[in-house]
Amino acid sequence: MDVNPEFEDVAAELAPRGVVVGNVFGSRALKSGSKAFACLLKGGTVAFRLGAGTPDHTAALALEGAHLFDPSERDQPFKDWVEVPPAHEESWMRFAVAALDHLDA
Repeated sequence: MDVNPEFEDVAAELAPRGVVVGNVFGSRALKSGSKAFACLLKGGTVAFRLGAGTPDHTAALALEGAHLFDPSERDQPFKDWVEVPPAHEESWMRFAVAALDHLDA
C-alpha cells in the first residue's frame, strides 16, 4: 500500500474533524465514519469524492491530467470521484475539505 507524506499531512490536518485513515479499493483512504471521501492510488494520485456537477468537481476535472476515477479500469468511472495527479498536490487539501463537506451535506 502506497504512503505519501502530503496525503498523510492532509489526514493529520483533518483528524480534528473526525477523519481517520482506512482502506478502500485496496488503497489508503480518508474516511469519515464508514464513508471514504479520498484515496491514495498507485503513482501518488489521489481520488476525491467531490459530487458530480459541484464547482469543486468541475475545478478538479479542469486540472491537467485529472480525470474521473475508474477503479475497475473497465470504462465505468465513478461519476462523483475525480483523480487528481501528484503534480497538483497543492490542491489536495482544498479537494479533501470539499469532499468531506460534500459527504456531510
